Amino acid sequence: MNRKSVGRAGFEISTVTFGCWELGGGPWEFTGDENNKQLLRKAYELGVTTFDTAEGYGNGHSEDIVGAALKDIRQNCIISTKVSRANLHPDQVRRSAETSLRRLQTDYIDIYYIHWPSFDIPVAETLGAFNRLKEEGLIRAIGVSNFSLSQLQEAVQYAQIDVIQPEYSLLHRAIEDDIAPFCQEQQIGIMSYSSIAKGILTGSFHLAGKKLAEDDFRAQRRLFSPEHLQASQQLLDTMKAIADEHRASVSQIAIAWLLHQAPLTSAIIGTQDEHHLADNLKAADVQLSSEELKVLSETSREALEKIGY
Repeated sequence: MNRKSVGRAGFEISTVTFGCWELGGGPWEFTGDENNKQLLRKAYELGVTTFDTAEGYGNGHSEDIVGAALKDIRQNCIISTKVSRANLHPDQVRRSAETSLRRLQTDYIDIYYIHWPSFDIPVAETLGAFNRLKEEGLIRAIGVSNFSLSQLQEAVQYAQIDVIQPEYSLLHRAIEDDIAPFCQEQQIGIMSYSSIAKGILTGSFHLAGKKLAEDDFRAQRRLFSPEHLQASQQLLDTMKAIADEHRASVSQIAIAWLLHQAPLTSAIIGTQDEHHLADNLKAADVQLSSEELKVLSETSREALEKIGY
């Protein structure tokens, strides 16, 4: 597993990050805490050093699982977590950070994010609290998630922002227009979430007869509507053809495409299944040619135009 420097933070993260949203339960089908603890250790054994969670994932349960699984190898890991939009007042930021530290069974957080920008609290006030936590050694780097370009431009006036966490995949490329160039200019890392578009880029949802359960939160997402699945069919067909050439899975091609994008620092991949974990991590070894990257990018753009993204 390769590693890259994250912003100007002074440390490296693995190019694939284990995403821990599912480990908190919530909208995902849940396998169990012991399975998920073992999976975190397996990810580490396979070369993943970076783990991403949030206080909002299962009301802190994801943080509990990460802390319990990694406590004896903590010094070898990079752990990022996030403060929720409801807790962005400076006093709340400190309480949230201290609670996350307890759950994670650690005395420092490597990357601490604003999960979503506030509707009413000035980012200067929130980042002032972040800066104090950093000065005290409770956090090592500051990140923001789901920020627009203008919000990111404002944030960098008040703190050293080392990483941004946006949605980014073959089916969600909006950051390429403005955020990615700004991040490259400002030496800000990019850690993508929904790297396989919540499962669409595995190809399984394009199979005949495949249907989401009514209570699956993805059923309400635009990309999962029948007409938009049809609009992305050509992209999946192209990915399948390239996957066959590499003796790889479709999801490996989706992740490999991301890992070949210059602005990206790390792709977040979440799972509760050991087979899926091992399969996804093999994407780091898939070397796509310039022609394959071009075809994937062009077919992706055509799909996005049909979908209206």
